[in-house]
Amino acid sequence: MPESKDRRYWLLKSEPTCFSYDDLLASPGRTTHWSGVRNYQARNFMRDDMKKGDGVLFYYSGADPAGIVGTAEIVREGYPDFSAWNPSDEHYDPKSSESNPIWYMVDIRAGDRFENFLDLPGLRHVRELEKMELLRKGSRLSVQPVRPDEWATILRIGGISRGGRSRAR
Repeated sequence: MPESKDRRYWLLKSEPTCFSYDDLLASPGRTTHWSGVRNYQARNFMRDDMKKGDGVLFYYSGADPAGIVGTAEIVREGYPDFSAWNPSDEHYDPKSSESNPIWYMVDIRAGDRFENFLDLPGLRHVRELEKMELLRKGSRLSVQPVRPDEWATILRIGGISRGGRSRAR
């Protein structure tokens, strides 16, 4: 997707043992819904701010080391997270219902895997990323905004050209 001044960027965290980038690549159309987020600030980002065409950094949390594995794109804007209504789902919330949804999700489609896994310790040494939310002490939010300059830096160090295609292809 071409860059535009209105395009925003996000970082989404997932544990690779729960849902990996390979799982996203193997999803029908390389697309899935990003459900199960149970934090109000993250919910608000998904419900109110994420727009179709926005860029996503796919981040492995709970990995050793943690880091960014690739990119994705928002392909459907926020809508009620139906996993909250299913009592057998691990993300069930009895306070949420179809008539009164509390939680929201978006759909994402896989973009490009980085040539090299961008591990968290290495990212901490990149001067252009020193103000990135991910690197802020105590930052644990599973959905985070990413500044355009941070997005460009991540793509560059990840080996993906500005247009979104890996140079490794």
